[in-house]
Amino acid sequence: MSKVDEREDLHPVVAEAEFETGDHVLVDIEGIEIAVYNTPDGYHAISNYCIHQGGPLCEGPIEGTVVENEAGELEYDHEGKIVSCPWHGWEFDVTTGEHLYRSDYSQPTFDVEVHDEVVYIRW
Repeated sequence: MSKVDEREDLHPVVAEAEFETGDHVLVDIEGIEIAVYNTPDGYHAISNYCIHQGGPLCEGPIEGTVVENEAGELEYDHEGKIVSCPWHGWEFDVTTGEHLYRSDYSQPTFDVEVHDEVVYIRW
């Protein structure tokens, strides 16, 4: 048994080899559904229970969004990092859990670690 297997705060999710960029995996830890995303800049985990009205957040599409650049022009950014709840369209950044337009709302997020080519959620 490795040192990682002995850590009660780490829960295995998936082998890195089976987890391509753009994919996400749902896991249940102690009755809480968590989605782990493989984004262009790494792994991120976010609660699947939308804070708006409890919808299955991570069943919605993961895309990017339009932002204003320094020149005041609109451009598409954050590709593969914005999940939209399928019930009402609330959008959250999977890297931070923050709602795109209301900073007072955010989804719970969880730390993700990789050990021996396996992705884990720290619980």
